[in-house]
Amino acid sequence: MVELEKKIEEALFEARPYVEYFDKLKETINKLKEKAADEREFRKLLEEEISKTQEPFKTDLKIFLQKFEAL
Repeated sequence: MVELEKKIEEALFEARPYVEYFDKLKETINKLKEKAADEREFRKLLEEEISKTQEPFKTDLKIFLQKFEAL
């Protein structure tokens, strides 16, 4: 779980210059992280969140996911 937290923090850092609503993104990601038991579940929760979120915040979540997957 510590590895997941580090990966999330690094992805948030990498996404920050590109997202419009960073505080909302960080809050949403932290809520998902608390619900997830592992990285696989976290990705599933994040993808579900993306599917039900409206633009322009949806783009911020997608940017975070891209950065997260690249790590």
